[in-house]
Amino acid sequence: MLRRASGTPLIDQADLVRKNRYGDGVWIRGLLEFTNRCRQNCLYCGLRRDNRRVRRYSLDEEEILASVDLGYQTGIRTFVLQGGEDPAWSASRLCRTVEVIKGRAPEAAVTLSCGIMEREDYRALASAGTDRYLLRFETCDGELHRRLRDGVSLSERLKALIDLREAGIELGSGFMVGLPGETEKISQGNLALCRDLDLDMVGIGPFIANPETPLAHCPSGSMEETVRLTAMLRLMLPDANIPATTAAGSLSPGGREAMLAAGANVLMPNITPPRYRDHYRLYPGKTALKLDHLPELDSISETLIKAGRRMDMGKGDSISWKRRVESI
Repeated sequence: MLRRASGTPLIDQADLVRKNRYGDGVWIRGLLEFTNRCRQNCLYCGLRRDNRRVRRYSLDEEEILASVDLGYQTGIRTFVLQGGEDPAWSASRLCRTVEVIKGRAPEAAVTLSCGIMEREDYRALASAGTDRYLLRFETCDGELHRRLRDGVSLSERLKALIDLREAGIELGSGFMVGLPGETEKISQGNLALCRDLDLDMVGIGPFIANPETPLAHCPSGSMEETVRLTAMLRLMLPDANIPATTAAGSLSPGGREAMLAAGANVLMPNITPPRYRDHYRLYPGKTALKLDHLPELDSISETLIKAGRRMDMGKGDSISWKRRVESI
């Protein structure tokens, strides 16, 4: 059952800010993990290029559209297409797919999370109808970023975030809590970077060691710290959307619930076809809210109601994004 986090002053204040900004609604997004192929070799990720134990897959356009149709029929109006940096999914192919989705569901929002692309690619995706893009920076420390991302620089990541903002796409980023080598100074820097980027969406979650990666024997991040940082993010970015992430629910049975009680306002049920779902193994023990049938959505609604919250199936633009659009 969904329960409230311990009533510390920080958490209570963050929960009040969330309530004042967004009310008791929890946006529901349909998460579609459409490819687990990736050219990158990040040390912490189970989808890393050198992991030979993961069974690779990539949905075709028909499978993606079938999953979107399922979610749409249950009332979902935001779809999050997440995948590794798969060379088979070029910007032009993504554009065509987004255009078809938007043609079938023009009032729905499409979020992509496919890694670093060129500036022109982001502009093309925006023109095709992409509403949002999620690109987590994971750590604000340049040296740690380069080491954990196998040579990819933090400056390259930040440039991509700037390119996304300039393309006119609602911007999402965030970080991992408790990465090996992280210090309190880095943790505070992660918060500051989210603030400085003025993010519209902020996704954070605890590091969970994957046995099929070079960081297999490192300790996982703290759920308590993840909840504390969620509350701080809500206070720093009161108008942003903040999801209660799958990693939190995987590390702790009540992880997602604790994040919701600390200021989060988004849940993302998984609409990936069941035959692929177990192969998107970012980390072990991954537990997801599943949405294969309408009764599962009813169950999510019932647990939210018991906690004094309610499910909101709207498009779910962040308040910060609405303010940007209005100022243009």
